[in-house]
Amino acid sequence: MDSLEQRFLKSLAKQYPTVAAASTEIINLQAILSLPKGTEHFITDIHGEYEQFNHVIKNASGSVRRKIDEEFGNTLSIKDKKSLASLIYYPREKLDIILRDEDESTIEDWYKITLHRLVQITKRVSSKYTRSKVRKALPKDFEYVIEELITEKAEIQNKEAYYNEIINTIIRIGRAPEFITALSNLIQRLVIDHLHIVGDIYDRGPGPHIVMDTLCKYHSVDVQWGNHDIVWMGAASGHLACIANVIRNSAKYGNLDTLEEGYGINLIPLATFAMEVYKDTNCDVFGIKYNTEYDTKDLSLDMKMHKAITIIQFKLEGQLIMRRPEFEMNDRLLLEHINYENKTITIDGKEYHMKDTDFPTINKERPYELTKEEEQVMERLRQAFVKCEKLKKHVRFLFSKGSLYKIYNSNLLYHGCMPMTEEGEFQKVNVYGKEYSGKALYDILEYYARKGYYAHDDLQEKLKGQDIMWYIWVGPNSPVFGKDKMATFERYFVEEKEPHAEVKNSYYRLLDNEEVINKILTEFGLDVDKSHIVNGHVPVELKKGDSPVKCGGKLLIIDGGFSKAYHEKTGIAGYTLVASSYGMRLVAHETFESTESAIINESDIISDTIILETSTMRQKIADTDIGAELRESIRQLEDLLVAYRSGTIMERM
Repeated sequence: MDSLEQRFLKSLAKQYPTVAAASTEIINLQAILSLPKGTEHFITDIHGEYEQFNHVIKNASGSVRRKIDEEFGNTLSIKDKKSLASLIYYPREKLDIILRDEDESTIEDWYKITLHRLVQITKRVSSKYTRSKVRKALPKDFEYVIEELITEKAEIQNKEAYYNEIINTIIRIGRAPEFITALSNLIQRLVIDHLHIVGDIYDRGPGPHIVMDTLCKYHSVDVQWGNHDIVWMGAASGHLACIANVIRNSAKYGNLDTLEEGYGINLIPLATFAMEVYKDTNCDVFGIKYNTEYDTKDLSLDMKMHKAITIIQFKLEGQLIMRRPEFEMNDRLLLEHINYENKTITIDGKEYHMKDTDFPTINKERPYELTKEEEQVMERLRQAFVKCEKLKKHVRFLFSKGSLYKIYNSNLLYHGCMPMTEEGEFQKVNVYGKEYSGKALYDILEYYARKGYYAHDDLQEKLKGQDIMWYIWVGPNSPVFGKDKMATFERYFVEEKEPHAEVKNSYYRLLDNEEVINKILTEFGLDVDKSHIVNGHVPVELKKGDSPVKCGGKLLIIDGGFSKAYHEKTGIAGYTLVASSYGMRLVAHETFESTESAIINESDIISDTIILETSTMRQKIADTDIGAELRESIRQLEDLLVAYRSGTIMERM
């Protein structure tokens, strides 16, 4: 035994000081390996649609209803199953309605029936976990009682009477509503073991901050950053171009309340500036894509703010592109190509008519230069973003639980794509003077993104990292963006559709090319016969016959349009993926009406399920990444046993 190994075993011996303690842990870990693997839930492209997201989390893409069907079969009516599912999803809200409508003479019977049903479901969803893991998930107020009810006790001859007495007492002392809520939340907690968010929490919908609050409290989660997430992360770091993009997107979709009320970011400096400078300016091009909750009395001001921040964005991005020639984005320097007399612009050598050239803050000689007033507005906005505690909490969560990609149980997760050449080779990308491709490109971009937020001692390195966050959001070779350009300018100002085109990376043309998909899996060290790629970003247009299943099931694109802005285009309201011990299933969701309807009318998201893979033998923890870690722990403990028995390390009795 070398000295390093001996030091490690001595450290391990502090945790397991005797042969008995080490042996017990080996037995425990070995037993855990034989349990079924936990169920994983994959969601992508939430885009601030917090009501639908929360419902999908609560119903676990139909997994709760499946458990109800498995447990009760034909012994419960469809109506009773719907009612039970609705109660599990929204226990407090549903109880308020039931207690208001139910007759006092029948409420006790309802409590008894409901509690027995919830206990049965809890037993089923907890059966594949160790007692220790279930115990850690139990609500503290009812920890002992729930454990008694869901654990078989052979020593109690008349178990039915024992369990009935527990439930009767809960009802008699007035704790039934709290107990129902606790059991419902526990079922939600246990039905999904781990959650994967494959990017794009932010923008378009009204509640990304609510989604983030939910994720921060979720028991087990990871996040693969989407381009809409990374631009918010850049904004939180204080990067001006990212801040301008975040505000412009929020203004465009009528979601400035997300910034002002959701995060407490003061937009008065921008509003005051826009009212003064753009008061006599035509803002028709800057319409708001608002929803039914939008207050139209703000429309005129919001359009002015929309125009003001958009012009500032184009200026800031122009400065950045000139600062970073290695980004190779000079084709996005468009302000200098405007002909104000003719109201035209030249793009790629072709002249187009512009719908708007009334830009009071643009200096025609120095078009990318901010006015003094614009500089003051952006500095005040920068201070508001970097000092926002809630945004800081959410972004640090994204850095701690997130990354540009993740390998988990033989699945490669990333939001966008792997940049490829037309020939199917990994695209080489210049990052500050050195070329990267494949996995190395992902790694270097993430390295700089983390520097952009956390570096404080070296401001030059911090700025390089911040600029990379903007590049990840919009760069032509960004694996998270995946297009040759973001035609924001053209969509605002050019009537002709030709320059609007955003050409997707060759990756999307090669999705059914098994050689290419195998190359990507191999690049990340995965077995090509057992692994999958899961990504989102590009909505699957089911109504046009597109399929989320590519390359014979090796690649799954699960963006089906959570965002309401995409529903008409995709024909559905999002995909989610569920991977259980029995295999993988893809769930296509219909439009979610509302939380209120789900509670009052017991409506659910109607979903179609595509069975992707089924296992002839149920997968166990031994087959997972956690299983590999447990086997390594067992090996180390067995080495410790050898050391104890040989006298190399002494037991501490």
